[in-house]
Formats: sequence, C-alpha cells, structure tokens
Amino acid sequence: MKVKRYLLKIKLDEIDPEIWRHFVVPAYITLDRLHDIIQIVMGWTDSHLYEFIIGKKRFTEFPESKEDGFESGKYRLGDLIKLKGRTFDYRYDFGDNWVHEVTIEDNRYANPDLQSEVECLDGAKACPPEDIGGVLGYGEFCEAMKDSSHEAHEGVLEWNGGPYDSEEFSIEDINEELSIYLRWSRERYLPWREEPPA
Repeated sequence: MKVKRYLLKIKLDEIDPEIWRHFVVPAYITLDRLHDIIQIVMGWTDSHLYEFIIGKKRFTEFPESKEDGFESGKYRLGDLIKLKGRTFDYRYDFGDNWVHEVTIEDNRYANPDLQSEVECLDGAKACPPEDIGGVLGYGEFCEAMKDSSHEAHEGVLEWNGGPYDSEEFSIEDINEELSIYLRWSRERYLPWREEPPA
C-alpha cells in the first residue's frame, strides 16, 4: 500500500530572520506524534504543554473538558486537513507562548530519495533556548549573547551554559534524532501494558 505523505513547512511567528523547517510526515500521523516530530525538527525539549489549533478546534494532550479541546492522540492529521496550502497553528509553552505556523506545502509528496517515512529536508537557524521569555526575551538574549560588552553578556552566557549560535542548523543531527524516535516508537507484537481482565 502506498503511503500518502505531506510536505510541511513550520516557522516560528514573530521572529526575523525566520526560524523554519521543511519536513515530511505520513498523512496518517496522529497529532500527538506530530507534536513529537515538531519538537525534534525545531529543537525543543518537550518540557511544556502544547496545542494545535486547526480551524476553530483545539487539540491537546490532556483536555479536561470539551471546552479545553480534543485529545490530540485520537486524531490523524490527514483526517483533519486534506488540502495543499492549508495552514494551522502549533503553540508550545503557554508561558513563553511560542506560536508556530504550519503549512501543508504538498499533500501528495513523492520523493524516491526519502530515507524514512519522517524526514527533515531543509531549514534555517537554531531553535531558541527553552524558558527564555518568548519572542521579547529571545531578542534580548540574542543581543546580549552577541555583544561581549553588553552588561548582561556574562549572565546569559552562564545561564545558557556556553555560547549560543543562532545560525546553527544541522539537518543530519535532526534526521538522526528522528530515526531514533521512529525506532523507539515502532509497533510491537504485544502492547506495553497487559489488558486488565474483563
């Protein structure tokens, strides 16, 4: 059976120059797994809550009620969005409020050179550090990091655990991490937990 693939572009809102990635996923991917993939391709550490906003619906990991949204693990991307050119939002870390715009650039992506069912193809710039204070905090952080005479330079250097290169982007590292993720999350003969007796 031929797998339908989507070519996606994700970019962080309100950051210039743009921090973005092109990556391929199967259309059948569930939103909770798409979250995992986005964390890897962008460079986040999966330390905070997230949500997808598709149309007027919210999808998240543990909604407490219908007003809080729908459970992301119960929905597949290809069932929710089918058209090329459609966009939706992915929001990560409700404190720092990192909003990402995701665009379906191709809804029938075919490339015989793909090495895997999930693959990063291109991108630019490093992901911001976690807990930096959102877009505003990131701008201040980058200013202080670049300028050794800045009054906050030594502080941000220590806080970050060393230098930060905003231009750094390694497609090889991302794809290696994706392949590890796919290996660990593969289907098994038996489920993780034994089903409780009826």
